[in-house]
Amino acid sequence: MPVKIRLARHGRKRHAYYHIVVANSRAPRDGRYIERIGSYNPNTNPATIELDFDKALDWLQKGAQPTDTARAILSYRGVLMKKHLLEGAKKGAFDEAEAEKRFEAWMAEKESKIQAKVTRLAAESDEVYKARLEAEAKVNEARAAEIAKRNADLAAKAEAANTEETAEEAPEEAEETAADNSTEENTEA
Repeated sequence: MPVKIRLARHGRKRHAYYHIVVANSRAPRDGRYIERIGSYNPNTNPATIELDFDKALDWLQKGAQPTDTARAILSYRGVLMKKHLLEGAKKGAFDEAEAEKRFEAWMAEKESKIQAKVTRLAAESDEVYKARLEAEAKVNEARAAEIAKRNADLAAKAEAANTEETAEEAPEEAEETAADNSTEENTEA
């Protein structure tokens, strides 16, 4: 029975995530499997990979063949590197302690690269957020200036209209007082 390490698709349309499974190569893609050894979510950045390292290594040593994508995932997580080092130790190139030391150094370097990417993505996200916030602040200032200008124009027009009304009322009052004065003079005479 040929055994494969492959991905079983789950999730909704255009938003898939995958289970990393060990299955018979003749079984359907999302069908029956022997054992689930992890999950893979490509929708996050960087992709989220949960993997039972020891089970994956055990199945590889038993002869399970990973598919191309599963091989890339196993390589990313260091399972293939560990298998390679253990085979070297078994052949006598170096001992188990040296293999473990090399693997730990490789994993530390890999983890630092992953952490650097996460930090870089977070910094870029913060920069984009700050730029959007500054652009929105500029737009708000421009709107506030436009509204203040419009209100000032309306206030100036209202004041101009008030001064015109008072100017029109003043001559009428002057005419009324002049007319009152002339009627008073006529009554006195």
